[in-house]
Amino acid sequence: MTKKTWRWVLNILMYAGVAVFLIPYFRGKLLHGIWFMIIGAGMAVVCGLLRCYLTEGDCDRISDIGRDW
Repeated sequence: MTKKTWRWVLNILMYAGVAVFLIPYFRGKLLHGIWFMIIGAGMAVVCGLLRCYLTEGDCDRISDIGRDW
């Protein structure tokens, strides 16, 4: 798969994780939905980091060269 395809798939999965995280808020059952919140947040973070590392290539530490501050 190309980088463009990976970026597209991981972006959709990242937003799906956010949607899973928000399900308990929309249903009004916060105490029963703690697993949805944990899984959704974890999925969004993991897919976001994978998208960054696999497709962007700019997740390294920012160098101090060229900063004005």
